[in-house]
Amino acid sequence: MANTRPTDPTADNARKVKRRVYALAIAAAVGGFLFGFDSSVINGAVGAIEEEFALGAGIQGFAVAIALIGCAVGAVFAGGLADRYGRLRVMLIGGILFFVSAVGSGFSFGVVDFMIWRLVGGFGIGVASVVAPTYIAEVVPAAVRGRLASLQQLAITVGIFSALLSNALLAGIGDENPLRELLFGLPAWRWMFLVEAVPAVLYAVLALTLPESPRYLMIKDREDDARAVLATVQPTAEIDDEVARITKNITEDRENAKKASLAGSALGLAPVVWIGLALSVFQQFVGINVIFYYSTTLWNTVGFQDAFLISVFTSVVNVAVTFVAIAIVDKVGRRPMLLAGSIGMAVTLAAMALSFTQAETVDGALTLPQPWGLVALVGANLFVVSFGATWGPLVWVLLGEIFPNRIRGKALGVAAAAQWIANFLVTLTFPILSEFSLGVTYGLYAVFAVLSFLFVLLFVPETKGVRLEDVGGLVFGRAKKAAS
Repeated sequence: MANTRPTDPTADNARKVKRRVYALAIAAAVGGFLFGFDSSVINGAVGAIEEEFALGAGIQGFAVAIALIGCAVGAVFAGGLADRYGRLRVMLIGGILFFVSAVGSGFSFGVVDFMIWRLVGGFGIGVASVVAPTYIAEVVPAAVRGRLASLQQLAITVGIFSALLSNALLAGIGDENPLRELLFGLPAWRWMFLVEAVPAVLYAVLALTLPESPRYLMIKDREDDARAVLATVQPTAEIDDEVARITKNITEDRENAKKASLAGSALGLAPVVWIGLALSVFQQFVGINVIFYYSTTLWNTVGFQDAFLISVFTSVVNVAVTFVAIAIVDKVGRRPMLLAGSIGMAVTLAAMALSFTQAETVDGALTLPQPWGLVALVGANLFVVSFGATWGPLVWVLLGEIFPNRIRGKALGVAAAAQWIANFLVTLTFPILSEFSLGVTYGLYAVFAVLSFLFVLLFVPETKGVRLEDVGGLVFGRAKKAAS
């Protein structure tokens, strides 16, 4: 007679709850995937769009960068819309925006309507950048909130990788041509946008099937519904405590909203707000998104074969180092990692700048002679390593820690808007600067990397292990010390 072990109902329920929690977090992170996919899909299509629509450098830069204006607008309004209509309805709107942008961009007949559809996609990115992490933070239990919230950043990097891999496959491995005709006679670059419609539909469907955030339900005085959702993601014994915690936080947030002023003694703003703004701007002014928006065109310009595959490899590196950052940030600390990242970025960007000063024109085409081509290629990927393991994820960690509770919501919104605007300026100016000199362009990014090191050294304190309520005083103290 076979021995049978009695089933432990408590353990079995705990496993079901855990699976449910992870499933919800992964489903919500599809928004992050679309964020990364939509922002980087332009990479493989830039050259084809420039040729098909006969664009100059200025218009080309604006066509790529205009989505970032939509990102800023979407991010500004997403939070208010989510509080008014619910997280899931706004996620559904995001999915629709991604779908419309994908189809519109794929069938665009000129640069003007192409830019309109890219702007719509930017709205979707802005919405996803706010709503997806908010939903994950509000649904999953506190014990795993940090780990699962990092899924958003990971999903963004996977989305970038997927976009670049899709671009490479559509352009043709070994014989890359984004203008080659594929299904229905459409060129490959149009399919690069059209394929995004698939995950966009998936995201919209998930928004229709996921449970609403318990916090939103409590805001709308739907406690019974909130308890029903919590019962699927929390042990039964902890539901009362979680409801009490949510109620307390809602009350505190309403009180904080009445006194959430960003004004202060430093040029009209509180010093901590300036620190958040500077972190956001430096994160973009080192030129990281030039790699993810223009790398395929860049490597083609200087004579590299398999430029699409090089971009795919770079995105794989980006995914890998994100895992590294998640693993060590609470062990090493924020400040040492940012300082090390700044040094790494400065050195690798300087190496790229030096390499591009050695470019030669052969038969009317720009090329990088060896060993400078290899130096530029290795430098670009080590730059991604330096950024992806430090400044990429850690700026968001610090922005979530340095602002006092009473201004955190407003300050985060301002810092996020500054990041999108800085990204827009870098993306817009790269084609113009690169026409003048790639060496000067990357040299300028290297200067900002050096300045980012000095800024962290002087103004940014270590926040590892510091209680959130004590971080503000720590930041103020370092700012005051640096000013004196």
